[in-house]
Amino acid sequence: MADIICRNSLLFDGSGAPPAIADVAVTNGKITAIGSHLEAACNTVEIECQGLWLMPGLLDIHTHLDLEIELAPELPEVVRHGTTTVVISNCSIGVTYGHQRSNGEDPIVDCFARVENMPKPILKRVADACTWSDSESYLHHLESLPLGPNVVPLIPHSMLRIAVMGLTASISRKPTQQELAHMVQLLEAGMAQGYAGFSTDALPFHFLANSPNKKKKIPTQYACFQELSRLTNIVRRYNRVWQATPPKDNIFVAVRSFMLSSGRLYKHSLKTTVLAAIDLQTNRSAMYLCLLLSSILNSRIFKGNLRFQALSSSFRIWSDGAINPIADEIPEFRALNELELDDRLGRARILNDPKWVKAFRKMWLKGKNGWSFRKILRLFRMEGVVLTRNLKDMIVAECPFASWIGGTLEAPYRRLLMYQAAEAHNAASTDEEEVFFSSFPNPIKDDAAFFLHLLRTWDTDLRWETTFANRNVKTLKKLLFHKQTLPGFNDSGAHLANIGFYDGNLRALKIAQQEGLQQVSVMVHRLTGLPAKFFGIDAGLVRPGMQADLCIIDPIALARWNPEKTYHFIHRPQFGCRQVVNRPDAVVRNVIIGGKVAWHDSEYSEEFGKTAYGRVIRAKDHLSEQNIL
Repeated sequence: MADIICRNSLLFDGSGAPPAIADVAVTNGKITAIGSHLEAACNTVEIECQGLWLMPGLLDIHTHLDLEIELAPELPEVVRHGTTTVVISNCSIGVTYGHQRSNGEDPIVDCFARVENMPKPILKRVADACTWSDSESYLHHLESLPLGPNVVPLIPHSMLRIAVMGLTASISRKPTQQELAHMVQLLEAGMAQGYAGFSTDALPFHFLANSPNKKKKIPTQYACFQELSRLTNIVRRYNRVWQATPPKDNIFVAVRSFMLSSGRLYKHSLKTTVLAAIDLQTNRSAMYLCLLLSSILNSRIFKGNLRFQALSSSFRIWSDGAINPIADEIPEFRALNELELDDRLGRARILNDPKWVKAFRKMWLKGKNGWSFRKILRLFRMEGVVLTRNLKDMIVAECPFASWIGGTLEAPYRRLLMYQAAEAHNAASTDEEEVFFSSFPNPIKDDAAFFLHLLRTWDTDLRWETTFANRNVKTLKKLLFHKQTLPGFNDSGAHLANIGFYDGNLRALKIAQQEGLQQVSVMVHRLTGLPAKFFGIDAGLVRPGMQADLCIIDPIALARWNPEKTYHFIHRPQFGCRQVVNRPDAVVRNVIIGGKVAWHDSEYSEEFGKTAYGRVIRAKDHLSEQNIL
């Protein structure tokens, strides 16, 4: 007899088929029956789902939860959003090979602190506990934790290089033939152990965080094409996944790299998932280039298997002064980011350095004044940088003046210009603001001088937000349903104080809901069965015999939810800092993982976080030699 029966649900089974009214029975952690009027025993837990959607637990295919798993393995923010399976060790970084400390180097802190905007004290504490040193021991360690969701680990390239070469050598020279052979051996071992794939990174703003390496990028970025080709060939033989990011400023290198997916050129296609197809506010052509590239590679000519990841929401970030997840893209901001967060005096020295100020002004004003080729690129949204340089796009979240909060930085800038005009000294909105305006250079030259003065005066006390991608709802919808994409670039577990995309899957369902139930069914498939098949794991379907990972959604609450209004900050004691989250109210009614109820009516179960609900999911073919080409 069943342990749990979900009654009268509208069932989306993850295959993309139309939904149907059905009961689903769960016994001993498995789905055992799907039908109507299923028989219950006296101790069967019955969950009434009349008017609710029942679907497979959602997959989050791009996370950086490796560290949070060590601090709070139940991953509560993940589970409350209906996600039951997460892919970790993306973008080439993770803890697969332990702390990897040697000769005073601390690779976990060095790799994670700036790339994923995480506090160094917490990273050091995590590294202290990473006592294993190989990929098999890491899997055993994960299996010993009281996991909340299921975990799908990748082999991270930066940590693989460090394991073989050491941190300093991995960012300063090419590997020897013996070292490359050792990398191949370790990656082959990981694939044989069931790792779902291999991750690399080439984004130009991923830098190390510790001296003397602060001007160096993470190790994966120093690998040549021949190294990538040899390593991805291992992944290809096992039919696993290569997760990559493009060198966005070099289209030739990007195309050459992603040609590795081609089955025509390399006999067998390589499953490749790339971050990310997003509609950048500063460069709308980037999205179309991504879709064009994947269409060409996946054509009959090249026989590739490449999918760009798509973010299911507007890309909204919070910045503390000049510090945010993408600031390292720009050398002038990078100089500020190289300092520790609490080094206000160090940033003040830079902000008052005439040489730096000249470079900053040139960068900030590029394409804004007069007529030039760069002005044309800016007007047509074809700039080469991601970060906005428009005060109208910068909304004040926190600052010493309460009257500024919620408005753009353009408004006080305009009031300052009026204040400095001889006939308008009453333009300031408050006496406090008038005193502040009197501290500015008079006359203020431009918005570069205005923003620079704010940074000098307030530093990180100025917190502002901006939406730099996916502003257009119609374009976002096309991306999410495009055959060349996989929804799921969420970065869950990273940039704790800067972004909050744990809700990405729910946003995708909300967008689909507006198009009708058939589109909901398609989106459920794209969030469950499709990525599970792509990553080669047993998950993502409601079928007899499958592990019972289920999510129950209230469609009325989903329709009422306004995702742009539910952001807020919480203090997470595990991280010792605040974290931005986005929690819809009552949208996710129940979450079942491994046949056990983890979330019910806005509360976690009593045993959640004490015993394991999820499991480590290895590639389902990892013990089948016939599947290795």
